[in-house]
Order: sequence, then C-alpha cells, then structure tokens
Amino acid sequence: MAQKEWWKGAVIYQVYPRSFCDTNNDGIGDIQGIISKLDYIKSLGVDAIWVSPFFKSPMKDFGYDISDYRDIDPMFGNLDDFDELIDKAHQRDIKIIIDQVLSHTSDEHPWFSESRISQDNPKADWYVWADAKPDGSPPNNWLSIFGGVAWQWDSRRCQYYLHNFLTEQPDLNFHNPDVRQAVLDNVEFWLKKGVDGFRLDAINFCFHDEQLRDNPAKPKELRQGRGFSEDNPYAFQYHYYNNTQPENLSFMAEIRALLDRYPGTVSLGEISSEDSLQTMAEYTSGGDKLHMGYSFELLTKDYSASYIRETVSRLEAVMTEGWPCWAFSNHDVERVASRWSKDGKTVDDRQASMLTALLGSLRGSVCMYQGEELGLGEADVAFEDLQDPYGITFWPNFKGRDGCRTPMPWDTQLGHAGFTEGKPWLPVSPAHQLRAVSEQADTADSVLSRYQAFMAWRNTMPELQVGDIEFIDTPEPVLAFYRRHQGKTLLCAFNLSEQPAQLAITLAEHAQHLEIVHHNGHYEDSQLSLPGFGCYFASL
Repeated sequence: MAQKEWWKGAVIYQVYPRSFCDTNNDGIGDIQGIISKLDYIKSLGVDAIWVSPFFKSPMKDFGYDISDYRDIDPMFGNLDDFDELIDKAHQRDIKIIIDQVLSHTSDEHPWFSESRISQDNPKADWYVWADAKPDGSPPNNWLSIFGGVAWQWDSRRCQYYLHNFLTEQPDLNFHNPDVRQAVLDNVEFWLKKGVDGFRLDAINFCFHDEQLRDNPAKPKELRQGRGFSEDNPYAFQYHYYNNTQPENLSFMAEIRALLDRYPGTVSLGEISSEDSLQTMAEYTSGGDKLHMGYSFELLTKDYSASYIRETVSRLEAVMTEGWPCWAFSNHDVERVASRWSKDGKTVDDRQASMLTALLGSLRGSVCMYQGEELGLGEADVAFEDLQDPYGITFWPNFKGRDGCRTPMPWDTQLGHAGFTEGKPWLPVSPAHQLRAVSEQADTADSVLSRYQAFMAWRNTMPELQVGDIEFIDTPEPVLAFYRRHQGKTLLCAFNLSEQPAQLAITLAEHAQHLEIVHHNGHYEDSQLSLPGFGCYFASL
C-alpha cells in the first residue's frame, strides 16, 4: 500500500516569529526563540511549523513587505540561524513551511527602486504601472484592502502604481515572464535550503486584469462578510479584476512543477476571492497546481452548526480533486476562543477544547495558530500601543490585528510572561498570563493538556487524517458527521453551545464509544446526550 503524503491530514502549527519567543531581549521574537521551543512544539503532536515572514523588510506590514527575499531581517537573526532551525526541527521530525509573499514587494526592494526611475529602464514593467486618466485621476476604481484607492502616483515616472495592500507594497506585474521566473528563483533558493513547503500569501492576487477594467459595485446588503466591514470601502466592490485572474492558474502550475523537483515539498495557498471555496477547488485541481488551499471561510464571526456544515459541504462539492486545509485562527483575525464565544469576549475552556477537536476532525489538513492550544482569547490593546497600520486606520470600529499578535505567554513567574526580558513590541495581555504554558503544562484538564491528548489520539486515527466525510442533518447546536476510511467509520459529534444538547440517532449495537479527555457525551436508547461544549466519538 502506498504511503500517504505527509501533508495530507497534517497539523500545521503557525508561528508568528515577532511574538513567539525573544532570545536577545530586544522585545521582538526571533528564530533562536523558535529553536528554543522546538521541544514544546513537538509535545503538541504537530507535523509541521508554518513560520510567518522573517525576511529583510522595512516592517510597514510586519514582514509581509519584503525588500530581500533571500535574506533574513537582522531583528530575527541570520541565515545560519535558519539553517539551525531546519536542522533541529528535522531532527525532531518536524517539517518547516515558510511564508512566501509573491504578489507584491516592499517599495524598498531593489526591483522597485529601479522600476520607478523611468518608463524605459530594464525593470520598467516589473510592476503594475498605468497612466492617469485625462483628468489626472487614477486609472480605474480599484481599492486597497487597507483602505482607499489602490493606486499611488509616482512623480518620477509620472504614472500610478498598483498596491492592493499598503502604499508601501507595490504589486508585481506577473504578466511579465521575467517577473515570474525571478519569483520562482527566489522560491527555489529556500527549497535548496531544505524547507518542506510554502504557505503562499494572497496567492490569488498575483495577476491583474490587463485591461484595467473597473470593478462593479456591490449592493449594500452584500457588503458584510469576508472580514471586511462596511466602514472599509473595499467591501463596496466585487473584486473581479484586481485579483483571481484566469492566468493565475498557469502560474500555480509553474509553482507545482518547481516543487515536484523537490519531492516531499508542499504548497499551501491562502485564497481570498469573491468565491474563495470555488477558487480553492480550481487552484488545487488536476494534481498539477497547489497541493492545498486555505481560505477565510471559517475565520469569520459566523458560528453555528449550520454555517460550518454548509461551508465544509460546499467545498466538498466543488473540491473533487484537491485537498483542503482548515483554520479557525491566524495572525490576521480575532482569536477564535473569544470570536466564537457567547459574548464575543469571554473564553470558555470547554469551548476552546471542543473547537480543537472539531477542527482536528474535519476532512483536510489543519492550521493551528500559536496560543490556540492555550485557549488564548483576543487581547485588549490600547490605541496608544497599536502597531498595526490597518487597525490605526480603521479604529475604533476595527481595532486591527494586534489583539491576536501579542506575545506568547510562557511562564507567569517571569517578566512579560517569559517572552522577553526587554520591552515587548506589543504588551503581554494580563489575561494571557493566567493561561501561560507554565500554568497548564502539568494540569490534566487544562486546555493545553486536552489539546495534546486529542492530537496524540488523532495521530492514531487514519479516519480523521485522510478519511471521507459525510455530514448528518442535525438541529442546532449539534454538529455531527461520519469519517470513513478503509471500511472503518467514526462518528464525530459536537455541541456548539454551553447548554446541554441531545441528538436522536441510532447506532449499531457494536458501536464503541471512544474515551478521550473532554469528549464526554453519553449514548443510550438511540439518544446521544452532550453536555455544554461536549464532544462524542464512536467507532461504528
């Protein structure tokens, strides 16, 4: 029997380096900090670490604005540190996946410095430049995710350049084959270093519509969703032309062809389009594009059994060839422990543990964000402490991404919870200190211990790693489904509410309830009883 690819059903632990562990006491986490915590990461039972950007950068968007794709910003360390990280992670059988931000660079990248000099230099068309309209206004109506017009006037070229994100993040022109090759060469640099894969940031933004057609307006009643509130004009449009262009599919194939030359490596594309699930299916189809797709569909405030069931079912219907990856939290959204809590703020340990089990039971691979295993909720960050330009722009209706990026709490007995001996770049949340690793590691029913127990059990269950999924039509607040693999069937049931819930269901007499920490439902006489935020697993 052929061995499954390692990434299918893998648990990928996202490390946000700035906030993970600081070893040189400058208040910013670093690569040596990740190395120092590899044994902890190994104890979580994960298969891989996804490391957010650590490349040279002016840090306008905290590393997602890259000025040198082949070097490490000194605040994080150097290339020798990275080689050590690869080596020591691999010694522990942990894979390393790194972020690649391909669609745009920093405006301090040498490519852009050359491109903006004139309209006829060797890199003149490496970025998306366009003439003003006769009245001097931008070329079209495209908007930036971070607010306002997506075009910036440059007085040297007397043209506008496109930036789908910050003004300091000009978009590359992927219609130019030289650009595509240079980008692929940068990717291969890290493959030669020994990385096991890439999380591809905003990968559907690589190409733009060459005709620069205006995006159509979106009706007011449809502006909510996808993480954009009505106070952000980005929500006012259908983004049909500034991203997710047909040409991008061939570029996905170029990325895959490169990775196929390095067996065992994997690509995980972050996708945010008008129909992200359909785009995920397209970008992972045919076995010659991305290995996995990852979207924001479960990173919203929508929380109900029906929403999760319908979202996953819709992806299952369209993704007939590719492989999904699901996440409830990451560095861009409010932490799930508070986002999906009853009042949108207060963390319930039972719910945090239930959500870990639920995420780990969906078909696909799993991305877990640092601190999710501790049940960390969104941190309160005062306006004067904000670092995120996104939050500063849209305060107070949208407080930005700093609340999910505050430092990891390691030890309550140490200053700044053991993250640093210096002044942290963001304050450590007092609420997080109470949930530090030191407070949970040796407590049998802590969120951390339940997490470790569930992941250890999941690693023994092929049904959960690679099996098919079939949802059961259940009333709120119960979500239930079967996972099947090689003739074995596993029933998975979850109570999404703090109140007890029942589900009428008939199980075969030989069904075996699987005893796992916190998975505490009870089945009797065709009735499944689940306590608040309870779970139930049975082998049928």
